Amino acid sequence: MEVLHCTTLASPVGPLFLAASQQGLAALEFDQRLPGQQTIRPNPRDLRAESKSVRFEECEQELSPYGGELEEYFAGRRREFSFPLDLRGTDFQEACWRALLKIPYGETRSYADIARAVGRPQGFRAVGMANNRNPIAIVVPCHRVIASDGTLCGYGGGLDVKRKLLELEGALSGTLAA
Repeated sequence: MEVLHCTTLASPVGPLFLAASQQGLAALEFDQRLPGQQTIRPNPRDLRAESKSVRFEECEQELSPYGGELEEYFAGRRREFSFPLDLRGTDFQEACWRALLKIPYGETRSYADIARAVGRPQGFRAVGMANNRNPIAIVVPCHRVIASDGTLCGYGGGLDVKRKLLELEGALSGTLAA
């Protein structure tokens, strides 16, 4: 059985749940998830047991390097994360997430841009679904993806959080700021 170390970190956008494997950060989730939003954690309300293959162990100390870099990011002192990631998804999802990692701090891309980057120029809706399944919010910056008309749309943490992250990065201008 795989053990994922986990903790909850306070942040300017609310509590964040972090989980890491031996390979790297496997999850960064908003503690207040939207209905139907994917999660790595079991739902305590329906008393589901943890997966037979994964067990969570609370361990703030193991997650402190990740938390430290996130605190630097929120303080405006970090533009890139240096820790390893343990991305878990389909080949298409992972291709989309790796494309997101290439979006520079302070910039945005459209869903269509990401679709072209992964070789599926008509797959902007599929890109949107891959973003929706992104297990490592903020670090895998799906908040930097906007609609082709330049407006904010869809974000697991809510549009207010997306706006705050883009403001922090200095990426809000014109239509985005409206």
